[in-house]
Amino acid sequence: MSEKKNEPESYTYAKAGVSIEAGNALVKAIAPLAKATARAGANAELGGFGGFFDLKAAGYDDPLLVAANDGVGTKLKLAIDHDRHDSVGIDLVAMCVNDLIVQGAEPLFFLDYFATGKLENGVAERVVAGIAEGCKMSGCALIGGETAEMPGMYAEGDYDLAGFCVGAVEREKAVTGAKLEAGDVLLGLASSGIHSNGYSLVRRLAEDKDWKLNRPALFDPEILLIEALIAPTRIYVKSLLPLMQSGRIKALAHITGGGLLENIPRVLPEGVHAHVDAGSWEQPRLMAFLQAQGNIEPEEMARTFNCGIGMVLAVSPDEAALVKADLEDSGETVYQIGDIREGAKGCTVSGNADTWSAMSDWTATHDG
Repeated sequence: MSEKKNEPESYTYAKAGVSIEAGNALVKAIAPLAKATARAGANAELGGFGGFFDLKAAGYDDPLLVAANDGVGTKLKLAIDHDRHDSVGIDLVAMCVNDLIVQGAEPLFFLDYFATGKLENGVAERVVAGIAEGCKMSGCALIGGETAEMPGMYAEGDYDLAGFCVGAVEREKAVTGAKLEAGDVLLGLASSGIHSNGYSLVRRLAEDKDWKLNRPALFDPEILLIEALIAPTRIYVKSLLPLMQSGRIKALAHITGGGLLENIPRVLPEGVHAHVDAGSWEQPRLMAFLQAQGNIEPEEMARTFNCGIGMVLAVSPDEAALVKADLEDSGETVYQIGDIREGAKGCTVSGNADTWSAMSDWTATHDG
């Protein structure tokens, strides 16, 4: 008989549900992904306690640093439930870098946080590959991150993401919206879908209406409904950055949670009001589908979803046509959607009868 039979059990971290080996293997697997995002100022090497970035090497003289952090929200549940892990990393980067560009800041480096109950490297690698792709799309370096394996905190297969990005803008080129005035024109850049907001409502509709997510979408038989719903957030950095640096854009609003109504006022000075004509662009079929399935009023659409517009720019009237042409040359779809007028700080979105399936003329206003 073994003399160790009655000895107390020897505990290890692995027996508690955390695999140090799996974490080390993940770092080794994703290191080439991070290295591929290297840019001037960053070597994008992983493994230290922090990541260095050299602003001087990046070419800045008198920079202001701008920081943003965000997550992906309950869109992750769709990704997890339907094995669509490859693009949520792009969403994570997009939600941060699109917030930086509205200040005129160039995204410089990105860090991610991946938390789960049990690390599944196949899933984690797909997620981080998406993060690296988002970094390449926005020109920033993935210089670090954190993977947390926390048994008991998450249901089996679940994970959560958070991202943190730092950008820089030369002091005299920072965009604050202070120069906005009545008569300025609003341009809207088309979104790529729902982006990363409103998914609690989307998922509620999917459950209540028993959507068959792995079948062709009713509004587009060429694509599965899940693929339309999970489409990654568009990253606008490379098309907008040259215009921001040239000083041709007075203000820029990233249309996230709160929709058109609540995000545009965030960049307005006191004394001006944004007016958006909902009939100035065609409602995307996906948005029309969501609205019809939920019998959603136009006013609710304007404060919940991006409604087909992912970014809103404010420019001088004499710059509008040129800016629109430049953005279209960069691959953006651009609409002239409204203007700036004197009034209390805020935003009004309005439409005629039949705009966004309305039965009569409608108006929605948010005071900023």
